Amino acid sequence: MAGGGLGPGSDGKRAEFYEGGVTVFFILAVIVGSLGGSLFGYDLGVSSGVTSMDDFLKQFFPKTYERKHAHLHETDYCKYDNQILTLFTSSLYFAGLLSTFAASPVTRKYGRRTSILTGAVSFFLGGLVNAAAVNIFMLIIGRVFLGIGIGFGNQAVPLYLAEISPPKIRGAVNQLFQLTTCLGILVADLINYFTEKIHPWGWRLSLGLAALPATLMFVGGLFLPETPNSLVERGKVEEARRILEKVRGTKKVDAELEDLKDASAASRAVKHPFRNILKRKNRPQLIIGALGIPAFQQLTGQNSILFYAPVIFQSLGFGTGAALYSSIITGSMLVVGAIVSMLLVDRLGRRFLFMEAGIQMIISNVIVGVTLALEFGHGAVLSKGISILLVVSICAFVAAFGWSWGPLGWLVPTEIFPLETRSAGQSIVVCVNLFCTALVAQCFLAALCHLRFGVFILFACLIVIMTLFIYFLLPETKQVPIEEIYLLWEQHWFWKKIVVDDASQEAKQTPPPPPPHLQL
Repeated sequence: MAGGGLGPGSDGKRAEFYEGGVTVFFILAVIVGSLGGSLFGYDLGVSSGVTSMDDFLKQFFPKTYERKHAHLHETDYCKYDNQILTLFTSSLYFAGLLSTFAASPVTRKYGRRTSILTGAVSFFLGGLVNAAAVNIFMLIIGRVFLGIGIGFGNQAVPLYLAEISPPKIRGAVNQLFQLTTCLGILVADLINYFTEKIHPWGWRLSLGLAALPATLMFVGGLFLPETPNSLVERGKVEEARRILEKVRGTKKVDAELEDLKDASAASRAVKHPFRNILKRKNRPQLIIGALGIPAFQQLTGQNSILFYAPVIFQSLGFGTGAALYSSIITGSMLVVGAIVSMLLVDRLGRRFLFMEAGIQMIISNVIVGVTLALEFGHGAVLSKGISILLVVSICAFVAAFGWSWGPLGWLVPTEIFPLETRSAGQSIVVCVNLFCTALVAQCFLAALCHLRFGVFILFACLIVIMTLFIYFLLPETKQVPIEEIYLLWEQHWFWKKIVVDDASQEAKQTPPPPPPHLQL
């Protein structure tokens, strides 16, 4: 069982004295901040569609183009098994993986806003280079710039949204990152659907339009207020008070500001945040937030479907137009899932959404795997009924991911790290997430070719493991102030054995203060 809520008498709890509400200034700040998700989403959607376009394949991957058209009207698991083609997709995530370590000190020393602006500039450059590409080298360089942009953006934006939000609506606000990600995917799918008809340069338009959300994010970021948490952390207490009063709409911010100052004092005492994460007292955050959740988010198999939705549907015997149309449907379901999550995450809680979606995703994967085992891979076109069953099952899977692992995979890690390790912790989150994303992206088409229907059964088994992981190890964090999450670990059936024992050990090792008559 997970740890319960906090009692009114909990030591160090000031949340009951927090005042203020939602202001216009706050709404504008989170809208601009959440645009970072649109960069991530647009790239997920646009790269999946472009890699199925004939004009793109003819110019950069002619062998894949020939193999595709040799089996144009047949079902074939191995049409797109090309490691250079998948490197086009995964290179972005390898670049993002490395850049997030550069983003961590920037985010901590210069603020969340600076990292957001840096990410926007890099993403803008990547979009332009990809649109102008004449060879694979230029494609990869463009993807590297995009990856750096995503590394900075994904490191800073979830932190920004979590820190600037009131505790009671923090979950819904943080979901904006996932919602804009989903909207970015859907917009990219729609653009791909139309640019696929523009010969021979439609794919350039798809890739180049990545500069648009990057521009919006940069221009908006110029007017974005820094988070009070970051300002206090950098010693700008009066400016933090001014921003806090503005975003909360009240002068009575003393209780919240005192929590921030206490967290900042603990943060300044930590000279090596990455080393500090390894301490026993931070073991829950390390295991759950930095390693478990970001890795599991990708091992659901969802991003494989997003990367290769048109490719998957073409492999299932759909034509190019039908494949892109089907990916629009799955993109729409992702948006629906994100909206559902925003409405329910602060009511039903994080654990409920994780558990329910886990069951739904397992069932969907099993249906797809069994259906493919029985009906697919014999060189014949799938029947209309079987095709509809596959699309419906994939949509059910995507919707469940959209209200669970998609948004919560970013929300929960930003909630559970204390301020002194928050930026470093988020870097590890992004690093693990992008590493697993790149790994799955690079391996999925080969796995689809060799494991065939078994790849979906594999994902179903992995979701069983991650659902049990959440059930036993994650306490409910809804409506708990971000600076008081640490109290949950002390009440959790398992983690209290580690963090409380560690606190006791530290207390024993700390020498008692000298008697008053000996103090100077």
